[in-house]
Amino acid sequence: MHPAVSVIFFTVASGAGFGLIFLLGLGFPVSGGAGRAFLISLAGGGLAVAGLLSSTFHLGHPERAWRALSQWRSSWLSREGICAIATLVLFGIYALYWMVIGVRLDVLGLVIAVGAAATVFTTSMIYAQLKTVPQWQSALTPLVYLAFALGSGWLLASAFGSFQSPEPWGILLVGLAWGAKWLWWTRAARTRLADTGSTPETATGLGFIGKVRLLEKPHSGDNYLTREMVHKIGRKHARSLRRVALVLGGVVPVAILALVALSGAPAILNILAALSMLAGLLAERWLFFAEAEHSVSLYYGHR
Repeated sequence: MHPAVSVIFFTVASGAGFGLIFLLGLGFPVSGGAGRAFLISLAGGGLAVAGLLSSTFHLGHPERAWRALSQWRSSWLSREGICAIATLVLFGIYALYWMVIGVRLDVLGLVIAVGAAATVFTTSMIYAQLKTVPQWQSALTPLVYLAFALGSGWLLASAFGSFQSPEPWGILLVGLAWGAKWLWWTRAARTRLADTGSTPETATGLGFIGKVRLLEKPHSGDNYLTREMVHKIGRKHARSLRRVALVLGGVVPVAILALVALSGAPAILNILAALSMLAGLLAERWLFFAEAEHSVSLYYGHR
């Protein structure tokens, strides 16, 4: 699959934003009055909104994006949009009340936390429900999305909040998230289109003749399908990007958290761990799309 920059940024940024909103809704401790409440709310809402807006750039007609909301009965994309809008509206009310009155509404916060988790889940299901991409069609896909959202959200929350000794929890959450991703990678490495019964023979309906091979490309140049659905990445480059993702997204954040915890440095330094993890997740999410095999590639000689 073609890794679109707008969708990569969307899934990473909105995941971190809704992860932070989830924690705030559950009452993650934040001291410092209205100013700190505004800052941490802006970080969560800003990332979520920036991610959602960036996703519209991948559409052929971004001005028609609102029409997707009407297909909630059958479309995970529609459900994602509804969950995101509802959660952000409620979070705006929650944050405004918090800044003006100085207290948080527990019941509303719980609703917001559920909405934030539901938004990330619906995002992941856009990909996990696709039978045409066997690497994505797994319960591990939503698990990975939720784990990375919680991990990156925790790092952001710990930098702006007042949770006592948040670093050990951050190390645990980051480690669990990458553990889930490692399981996802292990499964994806063993999963091929043929495992689902899709082969060039079944795709063309010519299996009764024998083994099918591509004689000549069906198009003289690129088209939408070859640009978006048929993308190849060398194993060498995939391994290199995977190392970048692991180092920036896992090793560096854990090292920063450990250093802050052991040295007694101010928790605001955890923002460096959050930024490093987000950079690593950009590489992880690029691979998520680039390594995926879509069944339409069978028509173009992929086996």
